[in-house]
Amino acid sequence: MRILLDTNIILDIALKRDTFYDNSVKVFKLIDNRNLFAFISATTITDIYYIAKKQTGHEKSIEFIRGLLKFAEPLSVDKEIIIGALESKINDFEDAVQSSVAIENDLDFNVSRNVKDYLGSTVKTVTPEEFISLQKDNL
Repeated sequence: MRILLDTNIILDIALKRDTFYDNSVKVFKLIDNRNLFAFISATTITDIYYIAKKQTGHEKSIEFIRGLLKFAEPLSVDKEIIIGALESKINDFEDAVQSSVAIENDLDFNVSRNVKDYLGSTVKTVTPEEFISLQKDNL
């Protein structure tokens, strides 16, 4: 299974967001234990750095990104991805780019807390809780 991790899932871990941290960590544990293939868009890395740096500083943000790259492979955002996002039915451009990355790379799922933001995407978007449940169903 090949999944795209949305920026919010990763930030939940980087910033230890109380309400969301546990389920986001469970997603990463499933990736590690089940040999799932996890991907992130290249733009997610810069977004994570920009947001995390404000709360944790440069060094911790860079250290977190180094660790992230052990779990998730970055995917390019190129002209084709941007055109796909521009032509998307998704209203939020950043989410349209994420969706376009998932579509162009033939990924199975997008894991995000903001499922409603991806309405119109041809790649199924699930919450961390739904993803965890799907994995339990596939035991």
